Amino acid sequence: MTKLSVSLLQLSHFRSHRQAAFQFDGRPVAIFGQNGAGKTNILEALSLLSPGRGLRRATPEELARRPEALGWKIVAALDSLGQAHEVTTAATPGNARSVTIDGKPAAQAALGRIARILWLIPAMDRLWIEGAEGRRRFLDRMTLSFEPRHAEAVLAYEKSMRERNRLLRDEVRDDGWYHALEAQMAKAGALIRCNRAAALERVAAAQDDSASIFPAADLTIVGPDGAAEPPGEATLIADALADGRSRDLAAGRTLSGPHRADLEAVYAAKAVPAAQASTGEQKALLVSLILANSRALAQEIGAAPILLLDEIAAHLDADRRAALYDELARFGAQAFMTGTGSELFDGLGSRAQAIEVSDRDGLSVVRETELA
Repeated sequence: MTKLSVSLLQLSHFRSHRQAAFQFDGRPVAIFGQNGAGKTNILEALSLLSPGRGLRRATPEELARRPEALGWKIVAALDSLGQAHEVTTAATPGNARSVTIDGKPAAQAALGRIARILWLIPAMDRLWIEGAEGRRRFLDRMTLSFEPRHAEAVLAYEKSMRERNRLLRDEVRDDGWYHALEAQMAKAGALIRCNRAAALERVAAAQDDSASIFPAADLTIVGPDGAAEPPGEATLIADALADGRSRDLAAGRTLSGPHRADLEAVYAAKAVPAAQASTGEQKALLVSLILANSRALAQEIGAAPILLLDEIAAHLDADRRAALYDELARFGAQAFMTGTGSELFDGLGSRAQAIEVSDRDGLSVVRETELA
């Protein structure tokens, strides 16, 4: 079976890691050690092999090791569906993050075409009860795994919207200034809506076909008024933007469009909104969606995405942990998982690599070991 996997990861002056190198063989990877040792920093480095600001949404300056602040560099060898790629991403003080793929400069969006990466981090445990922005990012990360060009559509939409918002703040009232920008937003926005809807259909089908013990979630994309989002037709978006200009002028920003969408989830078996489920149930729903996304992608392109699962054992009982590990092994995902102790990964045994991370005089030290 073809895979999406990282075989080599080298870090230089990245977060707590002054210099570190890892070799992976495609199996899941269990990373354990005390809090503050640098486990999550490894996952964050891997998340930067995809478009965007990574799992912590950090600025390039925040990623540099302190106190040196020399800049940082990540080098990775990636197996992408039978094609080998070398990816380098780095930043020096005062400069934006750069990306090279196979020795050639590339836009961040190009990473989405060779690396499909999803993650769950503890901050996302409150996904269903906090603001819509986090749920949109979750939805777009899911969508990007199926449609690599989704990132380009989002960037095009946001660029045009920023220009439109500038006109609104400057109280420009000439319709001619808005027409071209709204046409660009409508074109990109229609693609965003279509991509998102298609991703949800794929994930829903994967949940229906699964015998997983993790609970299924019914997902709906809604607008800011709570109603189901309208179809992804450019003319509808353009008309809505034109009709809303007076209201947007008063607000100084664009109040309708795909950037205002929200993702609603219902615990299907109990018909309970995810926001009203218990903490453990909310976590289980997130895990279920990540697994469904992975199954759907494995069926569609022949490989599951790379998964970054930070402190994944939190809120999961022993049975659900075992079920998670079995499912990851079954569809062959390279999942990078962190936890405070090796006992959290009991049962994985030889099905996973194990790395112990410790802190020594302010430096992260890594050591490969074995699981029981």
